[in-house]
Amino acid sequence: MPIKIYKPTSPGRRNMSVLTYEELTARKPHKALLRPFIEKSGRNSQGKITVRHRGGGAKRHYRLIDFKRSDKLNIPAVVKTIEYDPNRSTFIALLQYSDGEKRYILCPQELKVGDRIMCSEKIKIKPGNCMQIGNIPAGFNVHNVELISGRGGQMIRTAGSWGKVASLEGPYAQVALPSGAIRFVHKNCYATIGILSNPDHNNVRIGKAGRKRHMGIRPTVVGKAMNACDHPHGGGEGHSPIGHIHPMTPWGQPTLGYKTRKRKYTNRWIDKDRRVK
Repeated sequence: MPIKIYKPTSPGRRNMSVLTYEELTARKPHKALLRPFIEKSGRNSQGKITVRHRGGGAKRHYRLIDFKRSDKLNIPAVVKTIEYDPNRSTFIALLQYSDGEKRYILCPQELKVGDRIMCSEKIKIKPGNCMQIGNIPAGFNVHNVELISGRGGQMIRTAGSWGKVASLEGPYAQVALPSGAIRFVHKNCYATIGILSNPDHNNVRIGKAGRKRHMGIRPTVVGKAMNACDHPHGGGEGHSPIGHIHPMTPWGQPTLGYKTRKRKYTNRWIDKDRRVK
């Protein structure tokens, strides 16, 4: 998809670029699949900020996405529209099944309006078709991969991303993830064939601070620019060195290289760690 670069008519326009959205075929979403999206602004049920730098942003509705396509087994569907989703980086496709039901799915790159796709245990290798990983030959690209059978797709759901079936030995398949990790996935888990749409998402330049505010992201300031009462790195004249043995978070916990992974029991499903070169 081409990227439009604006003429530098203002400081914000000078470094701004946007997608042209030529692949989209509909301007308005399917109302039956919309839900209200209430922005929590990073606050919990007590109103206290638990995630910093969030708030504001443009109003939007949530689109109900069918990550668990296995409950529509062997029911063919036709692609009606390809649409923009403000809640995720990839595009979405509206399917109409032969029984009359409509659902949104994550749209792969080569999917077009009018294409017929289906979810089955074993089906033709075609972008948009969903099938069990155990029936996908090694070397094919996949996305929306289940971690646990029947739970729905949890991995590889961002724009332009894909995984690859590395091997099919024993009861588990080895799937190479976009991060570089190789993970064991049971052969009964479902995955969708193809590479996700909107691969130029990472090439877009935001251009100005106001565009980030429209996304609901508030400004971030480094710790050493704060006062000593607000951050362990704060205080001093100007931007002073942090002056500690190790960098800290605002709450005094070690950071920048400090390992915080606690779910060690999932290591048995990781064949190759993403940090191993």
